[in-house]
Amino acid sequence: MDGSTHPVSSEVLDRIADIVGDKGLIRDQADIAPYVIDQRKAYEGATPMVVRPASTEEVAKVVSLCAESETPIVPQGGNTGLCGGATPSEAGDQLLLSLTRMNKVRDIDPLNYTLTAEAGVILTEIQKAADDHDRLFPLSLGAEGTARIGGNLATNAGGTGVLRYGNARELVVGIEVVLPDGQIWDGLSALRKDNTGYDLKQLFIGSEGTLGIITAAVLKLFPKPRDVQTGFAAVRDVNAAIEILARARAASDDRVTAFEWMARKGLDLVFKNIPGARDPLSQPYEEYLLIELTSGHEDAGLRETLEEILGDAMERGEVFDATLADSRQQAADLWKLRETIPEAQAIEGAGVKHDISVPVSSMPAFLERANVEVAKAVKGVQICAFGHIGDGNAHYNLNQPDNISGEEFLKHKDELNRIVHDIATDLRGSISAEHGIGRLKREELIHYKSPIALDVMRSIKAAIDPKQIMNPGKVL
Repeated sequence: MDGSTHPVSSEVLDRIADIVGDKGLIRDQADIAPYVIDQRKAYEGATPMVVRPASTEEVAKVVSLCAESETPIVPQGGNTGLCGGATPSEAGDQLLLSLTRMNKVRDIDPLNYTLTAEAGVILTEIQKAADDHDRLFPLSLGAEGTARIGGNLATNAGGTGVLRYGNARELVVGIEVVLPDGQIWDGLSALRKDNTGYDLKQLFIGSEGTLGIITAAVLKLFPKPRDVQTGFAAVRDVNAAIEILARARAASDDRVTAFEWMARKGLDLVFKNIPGARDPLSQPYEEYLLIELTSGHEDAGLRETLEEILGDAMERGEVFDATLADSRQQAADLWKLRETIPEAQAIEGAGVKHDISVPVSSMPAFLERANVEVAKAVKGVQICAFGHIGDGNAHYNLNQPDNISGEEFLKHKDELNRIVHDIATDLRGSISAEHGIGRLKREELIHYKSPIALDVMRSIKAAIDPKQIMNPGKVL
């Protein structure tokens, strides 16, 4: 359900004000505006108030009051999500609860390799706190300078390090959650082993705020990388890329941290639209790889390993040309080519974006089939595909043809979504690899998820949130 359709009462608003104080409220609609528009500007909602609690106890009191009055709540972190999952409804009948004031790193235990942070801590600040203690927190993504860890966990964020370290849910030891009735579940265990029943934290990680509000988490840390080698290569095709990946994992003792694939179209858009971007190779090719190896040893011989991997691939005819970064700046420049593709694409006009995953071995079949079918559906469609091919995730993005308007192109959105998602699911893949469901993919979830799975999800939602106040209209 999409929640209540009646305005939030003035009594509730006044009682919430008493809980969080003036510093915890935003009531002016001009100041509220940035909170109610999603990252892609696909959804613009409304709320009578942005509530910004400063502690878990304040969150609990606000939620308890909302449960009592059956007032819907939309939790929000950095508002960097891509599926409208943190945007309130247009009716203005939902409170937006922002966790940005809960921004403390509570504890770091270097010997236990854990860090405890509140939900509002920005991802880069967690990375820095770990680095200051000679440790690594490996979650890394394009929005890390503004994304908050609570939102990262609520959406089970992916990013560039999933191949080596896993998704967000694999980087959590324990969490603290405010339940829909206002109770606080303290699951902030720092144990690596705790086999005492259901793993409750996994219910809330990836639930997009529909089951409760994550207020803090104990995160896994790792040894700080000291030997980091980054290479950029022109590759024959995606078949060659996954063959290289398999050999690279074996040759490096599974120290491949990132393995990104890009088609030339994406790079052309970067060179056209991103100032300072330049081609690292002497001539253009159709497809590319960005590969990074890391080790906790200062001289792990990874440069020689990477040279051998790419040299062997050249002898096999899989790689045409390659370059290795000689400095951190050169590595950053190579990463910029990959990370600015979405920004460069947006400048070109209307786009239809997809975040699919398939088994790594099925990626060539997906791309081959999808390229043919979308070209049949919309003549002249511009295919801008790239992604984390090392973990089977492709951002299969489509731009408007040159000969039609963006408005005309977007009329084909549902048709293109069906083509792409049908192919992904036919290959035992997913319609959402790392961005979640939110509002954007609710109907797609119903179409593709099995009835049994949906029934189980609805049963869990009804059991934990019987009043249906937690982020209504999202996911289910």
